[in-house]
Amino acid sequence: MTATPGSEPDQPGLPGPLQFQLVLLRRMADHQPGLVEDALRELGVERAEMREANRRWQARARSPRARGGPGLYRSVLGPPEDVVRRRVGDLDCEALRWPVPLWPDLLFEVLTGAGGQVWNAWLVRAPGAAGPELRTLDDLRPWCCTVDEVARAFAPATPMEGTAPTRWRLAFTAPDATGERDRHVAEFTWGLLQRLDP
Repeated sequence: MTATPGSEPDQPGLPGPLQFQLVLLRRMADHQPGLVEDALRELGVERAEMREANRRWQARARSPRARGGPGLYRSVLGPPEDVVRRRVGDLDCEALRWPVPLWPDLLFEVLTGAGGQVWNAWLVRAPGAAGPELRTLDDLRPWCCTVDEVARAFAPATPMEGTAPTRWRLAFTAPDATGERDRHVAEFTWGLLQRLDP
């Protein structure tokens, strides 16, 4: 397969959307290796293919000739399924969304500002899909909810700096099974809950 200028050829045999799911999983494997192994079996791919897909994504993203802004995501995922205009404070932006077969109730969303600058890129709940009921810490299971859902359920929540570019942390107060409330920090990868920090 011939590479287009500024990009590497796609991984042989793997369509772009599948490759991108492997990129998401590679980052999540640091916290949830068991869930990632289950997902790889569901996708019918090996760990080596996941590592190679991630290597190619990193090379594409870091290339000095790489497409900037949402073009990087379009080059792998194709045209977005949905484009929604939004206003955040005083700023206008666009949300580009793609389906993610591994998580059928979620969409991968790229939020862009003026000039196509990417502000954020993460998993969000699909419109019309029922999110989980989050009342106590016991409801916060890995991969069950997004940053926005935890922030709303346990408001006011405080965003914190993540440990990597694709990670977010959120500090909040929530009750445990006995009703006792305490402060906790949740860690997310690509916007999906991975764990509660000890």
